[in-house]
Amino acid sequence: MSDVKKLIEGAYDLHVHSAPDVLPRKMDDLEMAERCTNGPLAGYVIKNHWTQTGERAKLINKLYPKCDAIGSITLNSSVGGINAPAVEMAARDNCKLVWFPTCDSEHEMAHQFNGEPNKKLAFWASIVIEMKNAGIKVPTINILDEFGQLKPEVYDVLDVIARYDLILATGHISHEEAYKLVPEAAKRNVKNILITHATFPTTFYSVEDQKKFIDYGAKIEQCYTTWKTDKVAFDIVADQIRQVGPDNCILATDLGNTKLCYPDEGLAEFAERLLQKGFSEDEIRTMVVINPKILLGKNDIE
Repeated sequence: MSDVKKLIEGAYDLHVHSAPDVLPRKMDDLEMAERCTNGPLAGYVIKNHWTQTGERAKLINKLYPKCDAIGSITLNSSVGGINAPAVEMAARDNCKLVWFPTCDSEHEMAHQFNGEPNKKLAFWASIVIEMKNAGIKVPTINILDEFGQLKPEVYDVLDVIARYDLILATGHISHEEAYKLVPEAAKRNVKNILITHATFPTTFYSVEDQKKFIDYGAKIEQCYTTWKTDKVAFDIVADQIRQVGPDNCILATDLGNTKLCYPDEGLAEFAERLLQKGFSEDEIRTMVVINPKILLGKNDIE
């Protein structure tokens, strides 16, 4: 594993759930920054389903200059949903990545609360249930109107993303929504598009779908937790990466669950498993170092 850690040296994990959060997390930003400073990762994107994280990232970077913490915003109801002013303020406040709706996505909510008896709910679903029990309405979000077209506010958000050269991540929206969103984003000069955890059950995209997104300049995100928690077989993840090409993919962890490992450990394990599947060291560095840096607009590309 030590050689693998050297292999991922300088990597960026673009999908980390650290504390402070309204849900318990394995590590807070201080611990994560310590691990970056003393470990292989160069930096990470702080993801939170309910609040923007740019201000946290600013403080971490001041305290830990060797750790490049990066803020993000997720367009769920707590920030007003598809809300251009929220994205504008996030961009001005050190956020680089914009996730479209996740837990408040109409598609994701329909999957979680489908009436199936004894269904195992997502980690965050307890928050939704608690708010509903308290009489707080939790509106679901669909970015399409009744005619299947993008709502006007989506265009406003895309324009902000393009103007600040942010990363657009698709989140947990439906395929139908993504098929409309990605081409329009490319049309509006959004240069950095990331298809969020492409093998996650509610967002699972075929290789053919992924190639269509790649034609619009998108990168495909493959996440450690998706296969580690048995939501998809690792062989499927490896096969998808091989078919679409490592040049078009990034590896991320989606870690923060208290029962799982730390992001640097997860990324190292991901790399090790791919080495065992015949991927080269150069291909892995492309997915953990080069492609994340390209998305983030870093100038020190290998």
